Amino acid sequence: MKRIIIVLLTFLIAAAMAGCGGPGKDKVITVGSKSFTEQYIIGNIITMLLEEQGFRVQERFGVGSMIARQGLLTRQLDMYAEYTGTAWTLFHHHEEKVTDPKKLYRLVKQEDLEKHGLVWLQMTGVNNTYALAIPSHAAQKYGTTLSSLARYVNTHDEDVVFGIAHEFYHRPDGFKKMLAHYNMNIDEANIKTMDIGLSFESISRGQIDVAMVYATDGKLKKYNLKVLTDDKKFFPIYTLCVVTHLEAIEKYPEIPQILNPVATILDNETMQILNYQVDALGKPSRLVAEEFLKKKGLLKKN
Repeated sequence: MKRIIIVLLTFLIAAAMAGCGGPGKDKVITVGSKSFTEQYIIGNIITMLLEEQGFRVQERFGVGSMIARQGLLTRQLDMYAEYTGTAWTLFHHHEEKVTDPKKLYRLVKQEDLEKHGLVWLQMTGVNNTYALAIPSHAAQKYGTTLSSLARYVNTHDEDVVFGIAHEFYHRPDGFKKMLAHYNMNIDEANIKTMDIGLSFESISRGQIDVAMVYATDGKLKKYNLKVLTDDKKFFPIYTLCVVTHLEAIEKYPEIPQILNPVATILDNETMQILNYQVDALGKPSRLVAEEFLKKKGLLKKN
């Protein structure tokens, strides 16, 4: 009878340990992402880096900015990738314009930590802001900066047609303010408003000469477009960073060490290429993330 009891107790203890997952198997974390290509790629990058270190990741991908933010505040999400400009204006309601990316990062990081217990990990080199782009071959004509484009527009009689996103055109801090900022004189008839995604097709067909885009869009590579440098720093800064919360860091202090290395190798050009592989080549975002991490030596090559 004693032997039977011992065997039963041993079995129950083993079953209990298996139910708990054993050593290291209780490292569960929830990762979110917004609902566009770049975010799916970054969400998968976060997931795979954590899985590589023994975490079991629950994914909550494809949500809006406010839903992702609320999930983090209520701790239903443990982390997702956010943009400094979004936090500064949308979440914290600041109207002051900050043109230094590092300063904006520090301000957002400090305010989120003090008010909400949120932790911004290392900033990447990705700034997914609005931008104006031209066909690469047109750089000989217009130059490579918004200032050089303004000089061309102001000193040539030919019509230069702009394709501008509806929302940005009508915003008080949008396109018209940008024209004033760069002292650029454009006839109203040479401005076409459209969905930002349609600007790529329009410029490829020669229907417009200058397209409003997002700076890391994969279609920039697909259509061989060049982003003009915002040399007078008009456009707001949207630096990409992983955001988590204090409870997650306290529970898993290794998180920054796991995720920060990828921040040092992400910039606009890299992000454009990754987005291009999904949007133009049709690769799954998880496969793109996996290949990128393996190429950079951040994931084992099985």
